[in-house]
Amino acid sequence: MNAPAPEDFSAGRPVVFRNGIVITVDTPGVLHDADVLVVGDTIQAVGPKLAVPEGTLEIDASGGILMPGMVDTHPHMWQTALRGYGGDWALSQYFVFYYLQHGEVFRPEDIYAGNLLSALESVDTGVTTTLDWSHALRTPEYADAALQAFDEIPGRFVLGYGNYLGAPWEWTADPAFRSWIANFKHSDHLGLQIAFDVPDSEDFPELAAFQYARDNGIRVTTHAGVWGATTDNGISHMYDAGVMTDQITYVHAASLSPDSYHKIAATGGTVSVATESEQSAGQGYPSTWEIRKYGIPASLSMDTSVWWSADYFSAMRATLSSDRSRDHLEAHRKGETVNVNRMRAEDAIWMATMGGAKSLGMESSIGSITPGKKADLLLIKNDQSPAMTPILNPTAHVVYQAGTADIHTVVVGGRVVKYEGTRIGMDLAPVRDIVAKSVEYVRGKLGEQAWEEGMHPPLNPDEPIENPYQYTEDD
Repeated sequence: MNAPAPEDFSAGRPVVFRNGIVITVDTPGVLHDADVLVVGDTIQAVGPKLAVPEGTLEIDASGGILMPGMVDTHPHMWQTALRGYGGDWALSQYFVFYYLQHGEVFRPEDIYAGNLLSALESVDTGVTTTLDWSHALRTPEYADAALQAFDEIPGRFVLGYGNYLGAPWEWTADPAFRSWIANFKHSDHLGLQIAFDVPDSEDFPELAAFQYARDNGIRVTTHAGVWGATTDNGISHMYDAGVMTDQITYVHAASLSPDSYHKIAATGGTVSVATESEQSAGQGYPSTWEIRKYGIPASLSMDTSVWWSADYFSAMRATLSSDRSRDHLEAHRKGETVNVNRMRAEDAIWMATMGGAKSLGMESSIGSITPGKKADLLLIKNDQSPAMTPILNPTAHVVYQAGTADIHTVVVGGRVVKYEGTRIGMDLAPVRDIVAKSVEYVRGKLGEQAWEEGMHPPLNPDEPIENPYQYTEDD
């Protein structure tokens, strides 16, 4: 089998992956030495030794794992231009930097820069569908800048329109916003949600925003169960007002009461878990262990690259490990030992694929390798990586052994956008230059002192515990 060249990936040409391990995330599960045929933008067939149309491009998947493209349900993509800037932040520093001090300095072109880099990275790392929790869209001009980035990168994106510097019951009522929404053009590669939060209050003014979303058939994504910020009170308001439905995604949901989890489950909601964020920023313990009791479906999220990476293998690994860690801690409190891990690697993969599709209302079109669904695919194969041999347990291998360096091929809607580890038609250099200009502007607006202080929050170390085991000269 001759390896194809980039020019072989012409639009509309059928593609078949041959002799790979296929994780369908669907019936029949994991297939060995199987083929997947893509015709147009659709998965045509899955199985061994498939007959294919004349002129089909063949990709050798032997020694690799083919799985559905992954789905990230909650990154703040615009913040990627400040990648790693807040690596030592607690959640309070994040709020202060963006909400209280410096969020207003960001221009539409800064939203574009962050989104462009994040969108490129998503496709590069096998995340074929991304919900952009875009909470810095102060005007429709900002939203246009976010969409411009999506026009330039061949991924699948959903814009979560938000405005953290305004009240959701006000900006959703603004005529300019409503006109923008009315003119929004949905497509296979572009969708729309509304993103806002419900902090504690007595009169629940956010109701107007929920009603607008309901009346216009728009899903809502909201940060819930964030310790000290969005609590059970917000869930109670939503439930009592009748706005909790299967059109709502609850991000984090990490510090809620059993009553709130029951309400989410009863109304068909989904939860977006951002494990590395919750572990480091303190929204609460990652909620997969808790929401399992209530049968609430979970998806995964990387949250923001201002803190962490966008490595979705890391998201799966951290989530599986945190869930098992909680199981052990709870057992040890009772003097018991865990003998069987309840969360399996296949569960983490489901969250990263079908869980994300369900959260976005797209489970009928993406999330699994199923004939008739859109051809969003990820081939993990690296013949030079020691970590990629042997492959004995494919699902565990994806979660605990593979990494972004092992991504061989990425397909979005039948289009091959990465092959043999190289992106096709997506050079980093122009994106890097755009981001550099944005960083230069933001840094200049803050000034060097504020820039450095924002990056390095002061430490207040705890007093060390006095150690009674000290040798003295008399010993």
